[in-house]
Amino acid sequence: MTPILIVVIAVTALVSFKGFNDPSFFSKYEFHIGRIQSGEKYRMISSAFLHADIGHLFFNMFTLYMFAPIVVAYYSSFYFMVIYVGSLIVGNVLTLSFYKNNPHYRAIGASGAVMGVLYSSILLNPGMNLYMFFIPIPIPAYVFGIGYLLYSIYGMKKNSDNIGHAAHFGGAIGGFVLTLTKSPEIVMTQPVLVGLLLIPIVALFVLIKTNKL
Repeated sequence: MTPILIVVIAVTALVSFKGFNDPSFFSKYEFHIGRIQSGEKYRMISSAFLHADIGHLFFNMFTLYMFAPIVVAYYSSFYFMVIYVGSLIVGNVLTLSFYKNNPHYRAIGASGAVMGVLYSSILLNPGMNLYMFFIPIPIPAYVFGIGYLLYSIYGMKKNSDNIGHAAHFGGAIGGFVLTLTKSPEIVMTQPVLVGLLLIPIVALFVLIKTNKL
């Protein structure tokens, strides 16, 4: 595990545990639409270091632990952080835009940033498979990616759970764009993969444009 990944996981864990035991600290740094609109922009970043519980924290950090090394190996620790922070920001900007008329909307977690890293790793290593705890067979990473974004669109439309679907989707877009910006040759070497991953992204913007989401 690279030093930068150790730092990200350690800082996220420390801040999350502080939030578990300090409601006022948690409230001050969570993603809160009304507070952000009133000027507390720091919540766009600070909310990524808070998690709902140990399970939420573990899932995000374990996913990051699994896929961040791919991005670091292809690029560098610096560009890994560009993708991580960039995806976090894109995810929260999309969330802010999508829920701008709901000042009480709240969210926490590094899921958007982690999704960006996951999508970057799919583009960089398209042949890898993912193994899910409840599915005993390997799943091609790109199939998981497409399916998860389609599920995120469904979740955004239903808006009936406490999952930050917009942050997940925005984070994936961030990882997708930042990876292709750094490695545009992927468009030529993996055109089918890039096209397939674009399908849910285009679908989202079409649904938003036509007021169906």
